[in-house]
Parts: sequence; C-alpha cells; structure tokens
Amino acid sequence: MKIKKFETWWVKRDKCLFDEKRRGSGAMDWDVVVIKLTTDAGIEGLATALAARSGNVTESYLHDNIAPVILGRDPHDRERIWHDLWNIDRHLTFFPVYLPGPVDVALWDICAKEAGLPLYRYIGAYREELPVYASGLFHETAEEYIREALAYKSRGIKIYKAHPPGPYTLDMEIHQALRDAVGDDMTLMSDPVAEYTLDQAIAVGRDLERLHYKWLEEPFRDFELYKYTRLCEALDIPIAATETTRGAHWGVAQVIAQKAADIVRADVSWKDGITGTLKICHMAEAFGINCEIHTTTMNFMDLVNLHVSCAVRNCEYFEYFVPEEDFRFPMKGLLPIDENGIIHVPQTPGIGGELDWELIEKQCHSYRKQEMA
Repeated sequence: MKIKKFETWWVKRDKCLFDEKRRGSGAMDWDVVVIKLTTDAGIEGLATALAARSGNVTESYLHDNIAPVILGRDPHDRERIWHDLWNIDRHLTFFPVYLPGPVDVALWDICAKEAGLPLYRYIGAYREELPVYASGLFHETAEEYIREALAYKSRGIKIYKAHPPGPYTLDMEIHQALRDAVGDDMTLMSDPVAEYTLDQAIAVGRDLERLHYKWLEEPFRDFELYKYTRLCEALDIPIAATETTRGAHWGVAQVIAQKAADIVRADVSWKDGITGTLKICHMAEAFGINCEIHTTTMNFMDLVNLHVSCAVRNCEYFEYFVPEEDFRFPMKGLLPIDENGIIHVPQTPGIGGELDWELIEKQCHSYRKQEMA
C-alpha cells in the first residue's frame, strides 16, 4: 500500500480568538488546513493543521517540504517517515511547532482504517473514557471566569482550568475568587501562559497550594529551565510544562533530566503527531511522570488526542477547550462528552470523527493536490 495522493484545503475562518494583547499587530484569522492522504487501495487518512497566523505558511510547508517525503511511501513505515521529516527539519527546513504532526496523524488514520480498528485499539488500548476539564480562554475579570466555571459545573464537568490574564497579583485574586465561587468539590488548575519572575511564580504557587489547586502550568516560557527547576524545588503543587517545547521527546527529555517539571505536556499537533506524542508519553511513564495531553485547539485533532490518551496509562484527564463552538471548526458534531463530564472514545475504525465537507468547500480559500502518476 502506497500514498498516491496528497490534498489540502486551506479553510478560512476569519475569527481571531485572542484578545488584542495576545494577537499583536499581525494577522490572526485562526484558519485551518485540512489534509487528506489517499492510498492506492483507496483508503483515506485525514487530519487538520493549524493555520492561525498564516495559511500560506502552513500550506507551503505541506506541499513544498512534506508532500515529497510522503508520496509513494507505505503508511506503515511511519517511524522511518517520522525520522526522515526530522532529518529535513534539521537541514534548513525548521518546521513550525504545529508541523509535520498532522501528516503523521493521517498516516495512522489510514492504518487503523485498514485494520478495521478504532485508532486507540490500533495503538494498543488502555481505557475507553476519561474525565474532561473545561479549559477556557483569557478573560478580563474574575466574574467571567466564575461564570464560565459554574456553567460547566452545571453540565456535570467538575474540573476547570483558568488561563488568568496577568499580572500575577490579579491572577491571585482570580484564583481566590474562583475557589470561593465553585466550592471545594470542583478541581481547579491554573495556566497563566505567563512571564512571571521566579519570585512571582513561587508566590502564586504557594497561594494555589493553600487553595488546593491541582497544578500550576506554564508560569514561564518553556525554555526557561533554570527557573522551572528552582520552582519545582520550592513548591509542593505539581508544575506542568513542555506544551511548546520543540524537539519532540528529545526536547522533553532535557526537562525531565533537569527536574524542571512534575507533569509534561504533549499533543498530536504540536509534538510531531501520534508518533511523537507516544514517545513522550512512554518516556515520561518510565520516570513516573504523567503526560497530560494538551488541546490542539481543533476538535477533530482533539479526538486524536483522546485516542492517544486512551492508549497510554499516564494521562489522567482530557482537555476540553471551551466554548466548544469556537474550536469545532471544521468538524461536524460535538465531542462525545456525557452528562457526568466523561468523554468516550469513538469506536468506529480510524479517528471516528466527521469533517464538515460542505463547510470546507464553501470556505475554502485554496485547494492544492499532488498525485503520483
């Protein structure tokens, strides 16, 4: 079986989901590029790739650098293909963090469909469901966080992660207000995506310990390993990191070796696909560390995250980015979350999600195809 066709649809959304501070002065339309690989046996593998800042960049990397590596290859040779892509990355390609992971996902989708198995069973099943935590965007006031957390609590979701906006003193006020509002029976986490000083992070972390938060995530940029190591030494609350660390498992290995995180993060978009994410999960497990899978900000790819989370032991939760209507694009339907806040992995062959092809065709800005003769 060989890959004979490589197709992409750059789908326009024209809806920035960040505030002005985080958007900056550049474009941020939060577009998506849909990828379809087709084999000579007629089996299709699907994925979506982030194009939040530039569809041109994503589309060009896919066709100029990735498609030539993929076409004509057997999708079962995923490991060799994965390393071939790392080879060209090092030699002056320098992929953005969200590539080439989605293409690896499409290869796995093909093979799971060929085997007639749901993706998590093709990988090797450990579980079939996970509790979800609602993970919101940045807000300006404590009241907005409280409304969001209580809304999802009323839907049976008993875990909430805040992304407080900074500065750290306001973040601490939000943490306290959230705990007061939701009570002690709701699990809370904090992910400030911050640039705290070490002293500020220690102060925030000690306050979160008092408020019984589950973890503190990304108080520094991921490459500030000295600060992370010192923070882990100073606090009892677990510190989660490596969301944006480049270098797949090699990059995360340096964090673990320096004791710079208590929980590591990975996902199938930002950590080089299913292949890269599994490497990180298994490496972390050997050190007794959880790998909590991070949202891709695209529901279709978050279904892939779910399959991976159900195929490893050391992942406790599913990150549910909310409001869901902002992240469903371009998938049909909702994520399979029940009234008790539990998400159930699809049981159909492959990924098990359905893309909205009518929407994709309607909002397609650019369609490109490469095909073997």
